[in-house]
Amino acid sequence: MKRRDFLANTALIGAGIPLGTAPFALSSCNTQPTTAVKTSSPEELGMYSFVEIAPDGKPLKAALVGCGDRGTGAATQFLSAGPNVSIIALADIFPDRLNSCREVLKKKFNNEVADADCYFGFDAYQKVIGRSDIDVVLLCTPTHFRPEHFKAAVDAGKHIFMEKPCAVDPTGIRTVIAAAKVATGKGLTVVTGNQRRHSRDYWEAYVQVRNGLIGEVLSATAHWNQGAWWNKRKRPEWSDMEYCIRNWFNIKWLSGDHLLDQAIHNIDVVTWFMGQRPVKAVGFGGRARRLTGDIYDFFSVDYYYENNKRMLTTARQIDGCDGNVSEQIYGSKGIAFLGSDTRIVDYNGNILWKYDYTNNPVKNPYDQEHIHLVESIRLDKKINQAEDLAYSTQVAILGRESAYTGKPITWDEIMASPLRYGPETYALGALPDYHEGVAPLPGKVPDSPVM
Repeated sequence: MKRRDFLANTALIGAGIPLGTAPFALSSCNTQPTTAVKTSSPEELGMYSFVEIAPDGKPLKAALVGCGDRGTGAATQFLSAGPNVSIIALADIFPDRLNSCREVLKKKFNNEVADADCYFGFDAYQKVIGRSDIDVVLLCTPTHFRPEHFKAAVDAGKHIFMEKPCAVDPTGIRTVIAAAKVATGKGLTVVTGNQRRHSRDYWEAYVQVRNGLIGEVLSATAHWNQGAWWNKRKRPEWSDMEYCIRNWFNIKWLSGDHLLDQAIHNIDVVTWFMGQRPVKAVGFGGRARRLTGDIYDFFSVDYYYENNKRMLTTARQIDGCDGNVSEQIYGSKGIAFLGSDTRIVDYNGNILWKYDYTNNPVKNPYDQEHIHLVESIRLDKKINQAEDLAYSTQVAILGRESAYTGKPITWDEIMASPLRYGPETYALGALPDYHEGVAPLPGKVPDSPVM
């Protein structure tokens, strides 16, 4: 879709698409002030067990879709989660990535995947998901493909680990939300890669905030500011499609930009703690020093909520600049500082609560999320995080599109938008619509950018 048509078209079709309902009573329409806070136990709020290892049980056989670095990491974390689990099938577009992952699994876990169980191509996910001997599917491809792969896995009745984010555009988000509801109806476990929701210090802080320690939540900040991230330059033997997929993080239609791929963690935390969706966003951003691809280097987004609540989100990937990866939740009585030193203070700086890292060390949440996956399946303790991730991803998409266009965009507009990134069909060849180095220019005609 041409970006110049975005606002006009979304206004026309906004009334026709239902918004759905997310867990924790997420809403941007609750205008009633809170007069009392009901104290809830961690269990009532949905806190996980945080066991060190998942319980034993019937064998769980998994397939990995997407064998790059993150997919290989997810596979190793799944194999470490508990006894009697295995990876029996691999799917990827590129043999070199699959074979590298295959070697790691064999070397570290003695988990061998036979030649006959290795699948290549854009349809490889269908071949592994369609197998009757697969219990769990790990979805770790570049983000663009996630909605289609998630829907297929749900339709096949598989339990799922789905890496964050879950889509790059509103069209994909609606696919994920619809499939998430089907997964709930089928009793499937879906654990997602927003790992802060699997970190005990964050959960303990969430319980304190929900039980009123900082009073009414009024505003929040969310930051992911770091140095330049990885990139790959195009080789002569690579087609446009191969280059884009191998350099996917820097390619807009594949990653959704780093406001999604990285800052989604922080945005998801605020969405979780605030329990609301924004009514609109006003974003800023640009491209200054990125070496490849067509995404931005920096974003700053103001999110507006009902009752004059706000969130400021910043994201930057430029070497030599200040780093900040954190979230802060501001309430009427105090502030929750979240991160490596999670604590709650009043506005005079007095400590109201602090997580005890000495006596309760936090297990690596990348490992913990897979323990929760296996535990949920074996103990029939239902977890389905797909819809939560979908709405948090949509918050990030809302901010990104506001920055890209230079226009304020409302929640209803982004939920109804037909915007879709990427080609309609997939093949290793030319991509006429992709232009290296050409990023969106706010306030300009989007199909006539300046290098």
